[in-house]
Amino acid sequence: MSMHDWTRVDAGIYHDFHLEWISRIKAALNANLPSDYYALAEQIAAGFGPDVLTPRNDEAAEPPAETGLATTTTLERTRAQGRPRTKLFQESASEYNFRKKNGISIRHVSGDRVVAMIEIVSPGNKNSAHGIRSFVQKVHEILRQNIHLLIIDPFPISSRDPDGLHALIFEEYEDAPVKLSPETPLSLIAYECDDRLRAYIEPFSVGNALVDMPVFLCPGFYVEVPLEETYMAAWSAVPRRWKEVIDAAG
Repeated sequence: MSMHDWTRVDAGIYHDFHLEWISRIKAALNANLPSDYYALAEQIAAGFGPDVLTPRNDEAAEPPAETGLATTTTLERTRAQGRPRTKLFQESASEYNFRKKNGISIRHVSGDRVVAMIEIVSPGNKNSAHGIRSFVQKVHEILRQNIHLLIIDPFPISSRDPDGLHALIFEEYEDAPVKLSPETPLSLIAYECDDRLRAYIEPFSVGNALVDMPVFLCPGFYVEVPLEETYMAAWSAVPRRWKEVIDAAG
C-alpha cells in the first residue's frame, strides 16, 4: 500500500479515515507496549483533537525491562541499536528546560501520567494561517511539558509551511531548522525530549509506503509504531465509493 493523496477529498471524508487510523494505531500499541504502559485515544489534550496518547507512572523514571515489540525487545537492544534511523535528524544546540503537564498520550499504569503523544495532522491544522500557527504553538506547549511527540503529516507543504511543519516548529530552537524538499513534501517527525530536543524526520511523498517510526517513552527508549500496517488496516475500512475517487485521482 502507498500513501494516498488526501487533498483529493474534503475534510469530512479524511476525518472518517483519520478516526479509523487513530483506532488502529491505539490497538497496535496496546498489543505491544510494555505491560506498565497503555495507549488511549482522547478527544482533547492541550488543544489537539482525538489522537493517541501514552501515559506512565510518575515513579517510572527508567525504561521498562521488556516490551512485546520485536524491534525493541529489551533496553539493552534499544541502546545497542542506538538512535532511530531516519533520513533526517536534528538536535537543539543548547539545553532546553521542559515543563511537565498531562495531555493526549501514552501512559503508565501507576499515576497515569502522559509521557507521549501521537498526532495525525488534519486539514484544519494547515488550511489557514491561524490553523497552522495554533498547531505549532500547541506543539511547543507539549514539548515544554516534557511529552515526547510523534507527528504524522500526510498533507503537502504549502505557502503556510513552505519548508514543512518541522521547520516551523524547530525555528524556536534553531536558526537553521531542517527543511523538506518539494520532492518529498510529506513528513513523519518524532521528537525526543531530553536535556536537548531531538527530532527524527522521515520525508516522503504520495505513492510511498510508510516506514515505522519511533515514539519515545522516556529519553533513550522508544518503541516503533507500525504505520504502514495500521494505515493499510484503516484504508480497508474506507467506503468503496471514496476508495474509487481517491484511487482514480492517483
